[in-house]
Amino acid sequence: MLESELNDFTSSIKQIKNKIKETRLKVFQNANKELLDLYFFIGKITVKNSKYGSDFINKLSTELKLSFPNMKGFSVRNIKNMRKFYLVCSKNEKVQKVSALIPWSHNILIFDKVKEDEERLWYINQTAQNGWSYYKLLDEIKYDSYSRQKVDRKLNNFSKTLPNTQRKIAKEIMKDPYIFDITTLKKNYMEKELEYAMVDRIKKTLLELGNGFSFVGNQYRITVDKEDYFIDLLFYHIKLHCYVVIELKNTKFKPEYAGKMSFYLSAVDNILKGKKNNPSIGLILCRNKNRLSVEYALRDINKPIGVSSYELTKQLPKNLIKKLPTEEDLNLHMEKY
Repeated sequence: MLESELNDFTSSIKQIKNKIKETRLKVFQNANKELLDLYFFIGKITVKNSKYGSDFINKLSTELKLSFPNMKGFSVRNIKNMRKFYLVCSKNEKVQKVSALIPWSHNILIFDKVKEDEERLWYINQTAQNGWSYYKLLDEIKYDSYSRQKVDRKLNNFSKTLPNTQRKIAKEIMKDPYIFDITTLKKNYMEKELEYAMVDRIKKTLLELGNGFSFVGNQYRITVDKEDYFIDLLFYHIKLHCYVVIELKNTKFKPEYAGKMSFYLSAVDNILKGKKNNPSIGLILCRNKNRLSVEYALRDINKPIGVSSYELTKQLPKNLIKKLPTEEDLNLHMEKY
């Protein structure tokens, strides 16, 4: 097969695969919308018959199970969820419209745990965009990702150092504070112990940092003028098409950290960055920080840098520990890109 024919073949296969993915998504969205419309209708009927109390829902559940034995979802508990769904969506058509983007179980989780419509809309849209599983969504709500993504714009200099195409995504990956599930650390841990603990359970770190991160290495060595320097954590972000340098500090933010990060970014851009890559981005994660100190430290730096604090949770559920991949697993994952 000639090279031109091979290119045409590859392009055709890619187009077909993309079309299949689009179609599958549309089929799911249409089916999900019809299901949610049905649940909205049932919820509306239960509200109209609320004068009968729980007896109506109990009898309705029994009747629907007998009439539609091959259909699931008509338990008393789920019909009560339909009632809740109707009560929420009848007051806000926007919530009802976007709810069709995600599965029923995810909607009910959001309606149960989140009380404000603006916040509900954010979690629904993030779930749809990032493909969050039920338990991933539960974690995001538990750790209040909605509030943490509203990062003070003075804690980074992305607006003046990144083009529009990168700026939005870069701001989305910033959280304050970041929350890491690390259980192997003693109370008075060192930075290296924190780093090694993060590497051991790198998937959890990636989930916290956001969609698109691939792990490159820890204590990544770069050589400048015959002298070796070691970056705490180095990632590559697939959507941003750039390297992300992360420095971990078990102290309060100090202005000199910004200068050191600027040096690392220059070195990574000169040594690692390819022609198709965008300029590297730096994240400095500290135990805490003073907003004004960060603002002054970043004001005259022309490299994109963000500063955030981090917190460590005390307990990681045992059922999650077994599921988290090792550093080797993540390296295999990165080879695909």
